[in-house]
Amino acid sequence: MFSHVMVGARDLDVMARFYDAVLLPLGLVRGPDAVEGPKGISYHRPGEDHPTFDVQEPFDGQPPSPGNGCMIAFMAPSRAAVDTAHSAALAHGGTDEGAPGLRTRYAPDYYGAYVRDPEGNKLHVVHRGG
Repeated sequence: MFSHVMVGARDLDVMARFYDAVLLPLGLVRGPDAVEGPKGISYHRPGEDHPTFDVQEPFDGQPPSPGNGCMIAFMAPSRAAVDTAHSAALAHGGTDEGAPGLRTRYAPDYYGAYVRDPEGNKLHVVHRGG
């Protein structure tokens, strides 16, 4: 469905350390840095070119800003991966927006956690299933 999702970064090194730690437990790997436009990094599933999750300095040169009501949700392969990603986010400059746990208002087996990255973008990590 999606080609890519992108968030902006003021400090790409800080964001790279954050996303390297958070996305690894979800089975995503870092790809080559952006070759066109401003500096950036990209993450994908091994062996797949798309979809990608990209972190890049804004093209217009203005400071990045998170959108109100915007959230990016990543699928996790297990509940343990949700827990690991949440802990990694907090250890790498993220802030808690909802500790890991069941969210039965969505579904009986919906297990997720919410964080904000160092730039303030809201992220959700979810595992669906037992």
